[in-house]
Amino acid sequence: MRFTTARPLTGRLATAVAAMALAATPSLVAAPSAQAEGIVYPASVNDSFYSTPDDIADRQPGDVLAARVLPPPLGFPGTDAVQLKFRSTNSAGEPISAVTTVLSPQGGAPGRPLVSYQAIINALGLECAPSTALYAPNPLRGIRESPGLLIAIQRGWSLAVPDHLGPNSAYGAAKVGGQITLDGIRAAQRYAPLELADSPVGIAGYSGGGMATAMAAALAPTYAPEIPIVGSAYGGVPMDIGEMARELGESAHPAFGLAMAAALGLEREYPDRMPVSEQLNGAGRELRDRIANACTNEILLAGAGRSMADVADAAAGLALLDSPTVQEVLMENSVEKVATVPNAPVYEWHSPTDVLIPLDAISTTLRRYCDAGVAVRTELVPSPDHITAAVIGLPGALDFLDGRFAGVAPSSDCGTV
Repeated sequence: MRFTTARPLTGRLATAVAAMALAATPSLVAAPSAQAEGIVYPASVNDSFYSTPDDIADRQPGDVLAARVLPPPLGFPGTDAVQLKFRSTNSAGEPISAVTTVLSPQGGAPGRPLVSYQAIINALGLECAPSTALYAPNPLRGIRESPGLLIAIQRGWSLAVPDHLGPNSAYGAAKVGGQITLDGIRAAQRYAPLELADSPVGIAGYSGGGMATAMAAALAPTYAPEIPIVGSAYGGVPMDIGEMARELGESAHPAFGLAMAAALGLEREYPDRMPVSEQLNGAGRELRDRIANACTNEILLAGAGRSMADVADAAAGLALLDSPTVQEVLMENSVEKVATVPNAPVYEWHSPTDVLIPLDAISTTLRRYCDAGVAVRTELVPSPDHITAAVIGLPGALDFLDGRFAGVAPSSDCGTV
């Protein structure tokens, strides 16, 4: 199914944004540099659009707080771009503001498909979030999946690309990522100028973005049951972050920086339950401060070849992982451990030789979904590594969603998963 009816959006968007700008009264700048002793939070973005309004607690999840029209990002010709700030909920159940960037084909038809794409944001800095990275002059800070996203827009879809790590850039905190994803969809559908209120919805993502996607799919039946999700497509997902932390942290590993970043991100999201900084030695505190505002490449470079023993007392670090409180946090943020299951078909892809993610956790999760009656299709892509698998698998993911939007019955591999 393709949606090609010509109907300009920009004029209506500009009018609506102007009205919202007059009504918005933000007062608190998001993400202070430090909020609790020992925990390092990201530096704030110097842009009042990201500030939190005083009445945030009076708004409902998914309510639009502000909107602004922007020019198309570099590499996205022929698109309309609008950023929405909306009310969401953090892992403690408290109201937060979040942002999603909605990219639509110029002249897109009302009710065209809406896909929330959770980009790869393995990062701790707010400057790495999609709403900023889409417009970054430095290509190393851009969205890696941009060529694939443009293909999706050219199919006639609108894409919502949320800042799914939230206002504290809490990498590793999949629960808040899933909730922000779902509330970003609500915001896009509620923002009348986009004409997406009646759109079928798909969700997709890879790696850290896949983690937010998979969590959103699992949480949707209880957190946002009204969203008409027709399918979710995700790949390279660390389904069990506790297991991943052990695999990347117990001995020297080239990707140790990601495990360190995930621990720090979870500490930001759970300051009373994840006392990571308390366990760090001098080298660990130096690494924490070095990557506190870093994006993926800087994090990987800073942590390459290190291990838990380099940044903390090894026994204390392992004891922290085994503590009941931390185990609860890890379970809340591991898709494998979440009790609820998706209410729409799932397309999953990964490399069978991926050394960054626990492959057994993927199989366990998908078998549980199959047992619950979810149609699951899994694709093992011929790739030797984690990143290449993203590129190889994305076309199949888009085709899967295209079929779901067209009403094609999904195939299932549940007999072989």
